[in-house]
Order: sequence, then structure tokens, then C-alpha cells
Amino acid sequence: FGELGEGCSLSIGRLVSSPRVNAVFFRTQGGVHVHSDRLTVTSPVLMWVKALDVILEKMKSSGFNFSQVRALSGAGQVSFKRGRTIALRRSACFSVSDSPVWMDSSTSSQCCSLEEAVGGAQGLADITGSRAYERFTGNQIAKIYSQEPEVYAQTERISLVSSFAASLFLGAYAPIDYSDGSGMNLLQIRDKIWSVSCLGACAPGLEKKLGCAVPSSSILGPISPYYVQRYGFNPDCKVVAFTGDNPGEIVTCMLLGFCLVFLFCLFVFSFKNGSLMREKIRDDFASGSWDEFSKALTSTAIGNYGNLGFYFYVLEITPEAVGIHRFNRDNIKVPKFPKEVEIRALIEGQFMAKRIHAEKLGYKIVPKTRILATGGASHNKDILQVLSDVFNAPVYTIDTANSACLGCAYRAIHGKKPSLVIDSPVSYRPVSNLPF
Repeated sequence: FGELGEGCSLSIGRLVSSPRVNAVFFRTQGGVHVHSDRLTVTSPVLMWVKALDVILEKMKSSGFNFSQVRALSGAGQVSFKRGRTIALRRSACFSVSDSPVWMDSSTSSQCCSLEEAVGGAQGLADITGSRAYERFTGNQIAKIYSQEPEVYAQTERISLVSSFAASLFLGAYAPIDYSDGSGMNLLQIRDKIWSVSCLGACAPGLEKKLGCAVPSSSILGPISPYYVQRYGFNPDCKVVAFTGDNPGEIVTCMLLGFCLVFLFCLFVFSFKNGSLMREKIRDDFASGSWDEFSKALTSTAIGNYGNLGFYFYVLEITPEAVGIHRFNRDNIKVPKFPKEVEIRALIEGQFMAKRIHAEKLGYKIVPKTRILATGGASHNKDILQVLSDVFNAPVYTIDTANSACLGCAYRAIHGKKPSLVIDSPVSYRPVSNLPF
């Protein structure tokens, strides 16, 4: 939330998640259902709605004064049945109750079809800024239209997670913002309108189901009366367009003067097997304890005695690889490592892969390189030390691991009062003008 008081400014970031809600009601692993093909990954939409209620109730119980909130924004594919309003807030609203999420890799055939329809991968990149990716919304929509045409036919509105969350606060369908919309393989990135050719290649009548995209700083309207009555929000509280987690993180990083984002993504290139794989190895080799994990990590030497591993629990985005691949000091593939070696192989391997990928893209690690670590793992100093060792660069963190939330708090304030500068050396300006 972005909260503005008289003569002062305050930003508050909240991560809408609840392990208890997840474990008790929805039986997911890390918030998702990984299907038997290891490619299809979905998440229960109603879980997100329930988690929002849980976090707001906790804030209310803690004495948080919602009436002081002047504007809110957030970061986070959801579809609604015809004739259903957001106010119903129940599973009958959703034509797809288990929504595909960014970890999904099940739409390879749809990706090929989309690229073929617009002149190949480069043709699609020229239009939308990206080649076809399995997780992107256009290809997920094409899959649903192909496999479940009746579900697509009864769908009135298709939202991203971000615009869906905004819809809950708004009490009406919220538009998709330009930034998150550019990661769908559907938006003409230069003109900021939906591409007719891309829409037609995915499903009929799609433009109406998506609505118009809007600037990321747009004020969508006042908060729904539901939140005024239940939690005491000010009825004049404005809902600023929600966006994706990467754009939210970038806002925080640019305000702090950093250009690198790690642990969940690199430079705005996403990786699926970061925290997911660390948590799995923690559970399998450290009894689910981060303290035991760190103890094992620090008990081994830098370089891991020449042992190296690459760990992909689900199909990775870059490189397109899956499975666990371990190599000993003689470069011979082996089936397993001792516990301590396994844990260091995972962490060093993850960061080495990111450095190699960055350097292949032309980025250079120079004496002035600085790394900003975000995400839950940024609280683990032992993991950060390995990151620093691999990149031979100092690593910095911010006060909150939830940097995407903090970025969206800044965005809320910017949407409410664009001229406001919040104790920052960097003012808001067009991304095209930033010194990348």
C-alpha cells in the first residue's frame, strides 16, 4: 500500500501469501500444483482470494489503521465466467478454477503455432518484444481454447494475476497494465495495443475478453465499498494499476541505484528453479531447516572440491533443461553427492549458471559491479556469500526481502501524487530514459 499523511509520506509493502491457507485448504506445494507430466503447473485461484482476506484480517487484528491509506497498488492467469461479478468472491466466478502460472511449460505446440503465424520467432519478437514462451498468457489461452473450447466460450474476462488482484480491490474488472501486458506475447510493444495477428493466432474474440491495456501509473478508481465496510479503508482510497513482480522489483532497485536483481530473476530474465529447488534440497538434505542447510553450506570450501551440479526440478526457461545433473572433480557424471557437497553444489551451480548466462548476453563483471539480492533467500547471509564469491562482487540487500511489494508501494504513491519524491536520489521518469 502507499499511505500518504499530511506533511509526511509512508509506504507499506505486504506480501499476500499464507502457508496455512495453502496447506489446510488447497494442498499445494509452494503454492502450486505440479502435474504428473512435470510440465503443467497450476495454482488454485480461490487460494489467492482467501490469502488476501487472511492477510487483511491479520493487519486488522494487529491494529493497522486502514483509514490512513490514500492509495494502493500491487504485484502478482485468471478468467471469469460470463455474468459473474467480482463481488461474488467464490469459486463459481471462475471458468478456470486452477489457473496456469508462470512455471508452466506445457504449451510448446502453441508457441510454435504463434511464431509460425507471425513470421517466426523474430517476427513475434519484433511485435511483442519476445519470442514465444510457454508461460506467456497468449499461449496459455491458446491451449485452453484448443483443449477446452466450452470453457473459453463461457469466459467473459481474462486477467493476469496482477489485474485480478486489482479487480478484487476495485470491485470491478481491472485493466491489464502495459508492463505486465508486455509479457503475454500479445501486446504490440511499441504501440501499446493488442496485436490483431497475435490475438487471431491464439483464440477468437480475445480482444474483448482482455479489455484495453492501460499505463502502469493509471488510477483505476476508488476502492470497493466492501473494503471500506469490512476493514475501514477510506472511501477515497485510490486503486493504482497493479503490475508484475519483476516491474515492482525494478522500481525498488532503480530508486536505490542498482541495476541487477537476483535470486528470483536476473536482469528481468526469469528462472523457475531458484527458490523451488533450494527448498527441495533443504527438505531432502537438511531436514527442512535453513539453519542446518547453512551449516552444511559453510562446512565446505569455495569451489566444492571440484564438484558441480545443475538442478532443474521443472523444465527451466533458460536453458531449456530438466533434471539433476551432478559432476565430480574429474568431470564424470555421478548419481549423488554427500549432503554437504550437495548443498554447496546447488548454490554454486545456480549462481555460476546465472553469471555464464549474463556474460553470454554481453554483460561484463567489472570492479564497480554491485549486486542487489532480493527475495526470501536474501536473508540468508551464507547464500549471499556464495553469490559474492561467484561474481567476485559485493552483494547488497534492502530492509525488506519483499522488494516487489515495496516497489508497488512507491508506485501507489506515484499514481496518487506523481510529483512526490520519497527521500530518493532517483525521481520517476520514463524507463526509456534510464541509463541501462
